[in-house]
Amino acid sequence: MKRAVKSPAAALGSIRIIGGRWRGRKLPVMDLDGLRPTTDRTKETLFNWLAAYVADSHCLDAFAGTGGLGLEALSRHAASATFVEQDRQAAQLLEKNIQTLGAHQQAKLIKGGVQAYLSSCTERFDLVFLDPPFHQSLLGEVIPLLSANKLLNHGALIYVEAEVGALLPIPCEWQLLKQKQTKQVSYQLYQYQEITCKSPTEQG
Repeated sequence: MKRAVKSPAAALGSIRIIGGRWRGRKLPVMDLDGLRPTTDRTKETLFNWLAAYVADSHCLDAFAGTGGLGLEALSRHAASATFVEQDRQAAQLLEKNIQTLGAHQQAKLIKGGVQAYLSSCTERFDLVFLDPPFHQSLLGEVIPLLSANKLLNHGALIYVEAEVGALLPIPCEWQLLKQKQTKQVSYQLYQYQEITCKSPTEQG
């Protein structure tokens, strides 16, 4: 009898929801190139930072991948979460995990690129997760779209996770609240304030 050979694309790991109504639930995720779930330790730090802000918020999980950050927010009673993921296999499994949790009424899944979605988006968000694949300069394209298209509510929080040394085009309206760094990963929390930025000549 021949032994079944598992396809590499079908290899599964898991992520764990660490707080809220689905605390302890494990969800399957695919082992795909560029898919790099936020670690439990980093996620715990992040949601400690966000403790007073998640409930009733409208969230955007850009570069959703496993959807771990958006699902964690929904577990902690966010009002809604929009997930954007362009990899077909990752998006299909995320869709199944949303159904498994019974979160389909609060979750919206966009199967496509983040840049295209933000260019036509008319929603505004209270909480945004930006955790793209490393070394592809994607944040340099996406961060300006959030500000230029006015997609952030006043006081919105933006979480940015990137490789150490990445150049980030942070708008002057984003105030740095928290930051941490490991050997390989840098992560920050910003708050959006509706202010008029001064030009270099005005600042001088």
